[in-house]
Amino acid sequence: MRYVMLIYETPADFEARGPSVREPYVAAWRAYYRALVDAGVFAGGGAPLEDTATATTIQMKDGRRHVQDGPFAETKEQLGGFMILDVASIDAALEWAARCPAAATGAVEVRPMAVAMHATITTP
Repeated sequence: MRYVMLIYETPADFEARGPSVREPYVAAWRAYYRALVDAGVFAGGGAPLEDTATATTIQMKDGRRHVQDGPFAETKEQLGGFMILDVASIDAALEWAARCPAAATGAVEVRPMAVAMHATITTP
């Protein structure tokens, strides 16, 4: 079964990506990524996102585009990235989420992928 981990990081986590303090942050993520790959559960994703200052949100209202700089909702944590896992159960996905470096300071949301809906949309 495939699960998506939505990785929410704090502003301090985003700052840790900077060149002056990057090494411990990157080392933790490299070790986590390697563990996922070695276990055969990494199924995709993993690209970190830029901070919310680079976000643009669009909504359609009455047939017109409404564009907003920044995320839709202001929160303490920001969506930092995502990963797709292929594991046997939600319990296995939660175990991997608990090991995610961002879980110690931010939050990791785990959701099953809607595989049947995806097939309905992508299959003619």
